[in-house]
Amino acid sequence: MELDLIWILIGLPAAFGLGWLASRLDLRQLRIDNRQAPRAYFKGLNFLLNEQQDKAIDAFIEAVQNDPDTSELHFALGNLFRRRGEYERAVRVHEHLLSRGDLSAADRQRAQNALAKDFVKAGLLDRAEDALRKLEGTSFEGQARLARLAIYERSREWPQAREVATQLEASGEVSFSVRKAHYLCEQARELNANGDASGAAQLLLNAMTEAPDAPRPRLLLGQLQLNQGQALQACATLSQLFESGSVAAPLAAASLVRAAQAAHQVPAALSLLQQHYAQSPCIDVMDAIVALEKTGTDAEQQVRQRYIEHLQKQPSLLAASRWLAGADLGTDDTRAPVQKALEQASRPLARYRCAACGFEAKEHFWHCPGCQAWDSYPPRRVEEL
Repeated sequence: MELDLIWILIGLPAAFGLGWLASRLDLRQLRIDNRQAPRAYFKGLNFLLNEQQDKAIDAFIEAVQNDPDTSELHFALGNLFRRRGEYERAVRVHEHLLSRGDLSAADRQRAQNALAKDFVKAGLLDRAEDALRKLEGTSFEGQARLARLAIYERSREWPQAREVATQLEASGEVSFSVRKAHYLCEQARELNANGDASGAAQLLLNAMTEAPDAPRPRLLLGQLQLNQGQALQACATLSQLFESGSVAAPLAAASLVRAAQAAHQVPAALSLLQQHYAQSPCIDVMDAIVALEKTGTDAEQQVRQRYIEHLQKQPSLLAASRWLAGADLGTDDTRAPVQKALEQASRPLARYRCAACGFEAKEHFWHCPGCQAWDSYPPRRVEEL
């Protein structure tokens, strides 16, 4: 009995010592591992700040290998892959995060959002749409809906875009009434191109109800009525843009001239154009006035006088070119080269320019083909900005 007690007294301190030694060894190994992960992380951060993305990726991969459970390192790595255009690797990183069972709800939503961004950047719009739909009811819901809206606009799926815009309005976002009117206008153009003029007209009327102050539905409806031989209705529809003082009225000037001539409403249309021009001089409105005033034996003299008046109000190569076309300056052999040079110099000034990205085009766009912005083209030409 005394021998057993002695062994117990000897064994207890020995067991305690061995346990203490084992704990020290584990603690030391843990400290080594913890030093390695931050060192690799900070090394990657340093490379990133110095714009050495290749070395930063290598450092972050090392950090992830040392500590595979660290979600923040995975997010950093995935974002780096996306920024470099390595979308397939970014997708693998974020899909690996989503496959983990120990991921918190917040990190899971964050990973789903990052995965959707990967698909958008890669141009995989169908997969991006599916990924974005899974964010409904999360803290990323608003961002996801805006991203889906951009996808539908890019792929010209106007009914789906209108549905998402309505959801955004209902959730307290800014008004999308003008944007939804644009969607109806786009649908109307497609219907009209397919021969369904009545369906297109109904959509344009709906767009005018959706956004009463939006000029595009009224402009398109007037042009549609004119093409359908309804000149009197077209004249009334287009005249409302000038009566309301819309900034987009110059875009309707040429169509109003055609409608007024076909409907025998030239005096009323001319008076309306002159009133608008007096308040806001514009070369397109002046061209429309000149087109309606070309009557009588002194028509050419009236034209030249009109463009001289415009030049007195606004320096304009376009107006100068039009004046020179009717001016009696020397022979045709001397005037033609001067006029050709002037027209060539004024051609870039006759373009429309997007206020968001600077994309220039011969025609006015409601939806910029460069940056996809809506209503970013002023209704005046570059020369008049």
